[in-house]
Amino acid sequence: MENIEICHCKHVTYNDVDKALHEGERLEDVLAAFKKVQDETACSTGCGGCYNDIVDTISRIMHY
Repeated sequence: MENIEICHCKHVTYNDVDKALHEGERLEDVLAAFKKVQDETACSTGCGGCYNDIVDTISRIMHY
């Protein structure tokens, strides 16, 4: 997938999300994975408008 910016407030890209998901233990729960990605990238802590896009991206990466 193209390395697009998903969270514009914090400038978090697809590759940032992918990297955060693959560091440490593998999580099966999308919401737990979201928390891990959010902790590492600060995504969805500005306006929150990217929440659904971040969750969708995590889901696609986890099920790929």
